[in-house]
Parts: sequence; structure tokens; C-alpha cells
Amino acid sequence: MKIAFLDAATMGNVSFEPFERLGDFIRYDRSSPEEARERVKDIDVLLINKVCVDRELIDAAPSLKLICIAATGVNNIDVDYAASKGIPVRNVVGYSTDSVVQSTFMHILSLVGGAPYFDRSVKSGDYSRSGMFTDPNWNWWELAGKTIGIVGLGNIGKKVACIAEAFGMKVCYYSTSGTGHCKDYPCLSLEELLRTSDIVSVHAPLNERTLNLIGEAELAMMKPSAYLVNMGRGAIIVEDALARAVDEGVIAGAGIDVFVKEPIPEDHPYLQMKHPERMRLAPHVAWASIEARQRLVGIMADNIAKGW
Repeated sequence: MKIAFLDAATMGNVSFEPFERLGDFIRYDRSSPEEARERVKDIDVLLINKVCVDRELIDAAPSLKLICIAATGVNNIDVDYAASKGIPVRNVVGYSTDSVVQSTFMHILSLVGGAPYFDRSVKSGDYSRSGMFTDPNWNWWELAGKTIGIVGLGNIGKKVACIAEAFGMKVCYYSTSGTGHCKDYPCLSLEELLRTSDIVSVHAPLNERTLNLIGEAELAMMKPSAYLVNMGRGAIIVEDALARAVDEGVIAGAGIDVFVKEPIPEDHPYLQMKHPERMRLAPHVAWASIEARQRLVGIMADNIAKGW
């Protein structure tokens, strides 16, 4: 059995030994569309993360029996065409829940607690020269007693809610599907959630209901002291509107892990801000703890072992 991973570099320094046990495994760090079509000519199993698997690529692989994606979403695969060819597509769910939840609170705690400011205060020598035992010039606040509004209460959103409660926070949520299935927390309209929350944390998939869900009008509903964190998909937020809202003090700041275009272009609104200190940006890594990536490889290998 021939197995090829077309963009293995996206997985970082994990062990691919589970794939090697299953057959003749070859990894390519990156593959252009032209390279991909050449590399799949005689393979049985195709592994990809963000490579586009369109009709042309599928037709270029006459021996292809299985497509495995290193992700939950399959929007970069022509699933219908693959099915018409009798080729199953297998994704992976639940592998990164703990990783994303931890990253969510990394952003929240950094934003609320002013970690970069205090780090700079000490390392720059300002603290040493101040003559005071403390630096009271950054007003940070406690999570206890504040409200977190979660957009999308799936597995990740529920765990965010649980940890928020451990901090003493009040939890509410907005159901992007329109069905308030969880009775543990109040289900609010999007407007009510935005108006009442001190932190808005997005954990929804991208679909026709969530595309551009939060734009200029929605950001204007939020408290000036509130923070927005997006761990879902970039296009759920109107990016230029968020950059303006943060720069102009409409909201206090934001933590962003996902972008409409990845990697983001150098002229992206988030990189042209007057107040970059109000933003926390990460290169779509919330899913990618070493444990999550190794777990992902293991589940993908299990998917292959199950056959087709």
C-alpha cells in the first residue's frame, strides 16, 4: 500500500511512524497543485492537511482508494466527486479540544492581565528605575464575577465554559445553529450576548450562518472594556472592522488565532494598526500542541487501518 502526505510540514516535528507501519509511506513537506498531481499518480492513500483536493487531483490518482485529512473540516476536498469515484474521505474530530481551550485562555489571560506590558516593564529597566516595588500603571482586572459569552457551544465551547466557571466567571452562549441545546447556561441572542459579555469567545465552524457574523455593527454593541477572542475561523469576523474597532477603542482588544487568508498578507489590517499592543495574534496554532498533533497522526493511521 502506497501512502503519501502532500503537506506534511504543516504537522511539525511529530513522528510519522504510525503511517510507516502501514505501508510504503512518503512525505512531502509542501506540494504545489502541479507537484501534487504528479505525486499522486500511483498512490493508494492520500494524506493532506490544507492541500486542495479537487477533481483534477482525484483524476490524477487512478489507484486512489482513500483520502484522509489532518483536520475536522473537509471544505478543501471535493467530497461529492470523491464519493462519485467510490473514494471515502475520512476526517478527524476531537483531537485538539484541550489544545484549543488552553490557547483560548492563553489569549484571554494575556489580554486581561497585561502580561506583555509587565514583561516589558521589567526587561526594559523601567521597573528598576521606578523606585517603587510595583508598577500600578496598567489597570488589569479579575475574571471572577465577569461574563464570558461563547459563540458556538460545541465540545470546545463547553470546555471553555467549564474552565471559565473555575475562574468564577458567569457563562452565556449564542447558538449559531439556532438551537439552544445546552441547559447548563443561558442561551442568548447574539445582540444580548455581545452587549452583556466582558469577553466574547468564538468557537463556531464557518458556514452560511457564521460568515461575517461579527462586523462593524456587532462590534459596536460590545462594551468598550470587552475583549473578543476568535478560535473558530477567520471569516466569522469582519477583519478590517475588528482592526478599526480595536484601534478606535470601540472594544478593548482582541486575541486572534485564525484569519480569512492564511498566512495573512503583510498588508493585512491587523498588521497596520496604530495600537498593536491591544491585539494578540497567533499563526493558527491553537490546534497544534505536540500532544494534539501526535494524537492526530494516530487517529489518521487508525482511519487507514480500518480500510475502505
